[in-house]
Amino acid sequence: MQVKAESADRRLRLRLSGELDHHAARQLMKSIANELEYALPLEVVLDFSGVTFMDSSGIAVALHTLQQVKQLGGKMRIVNPSAQVKKVFFATGIQRMIEMEDADEK
Repeated sequence: MQVKAESADRRLRLRLSGELDHHAARQLMKSIANELEYALPLEVVLDFSGVTFMDSSGIAVALHTLQQVKQLGGKMRIVNPSAQVKKVFFATGIQRMIEMEDADEK
């Protein structure tokens, strides 16, 4: 699992790629926490376009990131989830807590 960060004007886009399972989740959360600490964003976009597989560990990653972003006073959204990733997210109803978009329009 890899994460590429792009930051400008207190906006942080985190482009995730690879397989997001319990083996990758812990390191990914550390990487995201480091990026949040560095950028101190008010808006975070988790871009799942490069995620080829995700299990329920992805939910923990999203919720952990949301908690950190809220502590910074910011907001977060998820963009470009594949059908498989969206199915995992929707099974838990996470879309009621985190804005989710199929196509990155913003």
